[in-house]
Amino acid sequence: MRFFRSSLIIVALALACPVAAIAEEPLITPASPEAKPAETWPAPLKDEPSREERIDSLFTELKRERSADGANAIAQRLWRELNDSGSPTVNLLMKWADDATKDKRNAAAFDFLDQAAVLEPDFAGVWNRRALLNHALGNDKKAMSDLNRVLEREPRHLIALAALAAILEESGDSQGALTAWQRYLDFYPADRDAQNKVTTLSEKIAGSRA
Repeated sequence: MRFFRSSLIIVALALACPVAAIAEEPLITPASPEAKPAETWPAPLKDEPSREERIDSLFTELKRERSADGANAIAQRLWRELNDSGSPTVNLLMKWADDATKDKRNAAAFDFLDQAAVLEPDFAGVWNRRALLNHALGNDKKAMSDLNRVLEREPRHLIALAALAAILEESGDSQGALTAWQRYLDFYPADRDAQNKVTTLSEKIAGSRA
């Protein structure tokens, strides 16, 4: 198997599906002596931000953060959001796929991922997992197809951008790899590994033109 290394390539193997606790409304009528003024109790409920809103907010934080450690903490939260499909069934299939990959049961891993893709075809995470597995097995043509599906659904998907850059560099397309890393840095400017890759590739391209 072939692997590429970068601080950004972190794939969560087990995803916790948050379950919102639902509190029952107290059985006190407005006429009851215990009732409190309507303007102070109960407190008005605020709508929880959607998954898309949380992801957008984290990307905004990540772009503004200049500390490498601070950005890494934000990135970890972002990975969890990007890897949570919102469907317990799909998340379970993804976990089974990860477990099968670790046990080198690659056919089973693809089967689980295919089932997840049927259930949630617009979930970028499942295509990203397929891309990483295909790349690890040397199937870069299939990996590129999967990465295109990821980036169609989430153009800011950092792991997919890093994987794209790695495959392009390995194939000898230094300019394509540089462009992918530059796109990556647009969203995650504090990643030092990505900064180093941009510097190295820029120098390589400049040297080849001299």
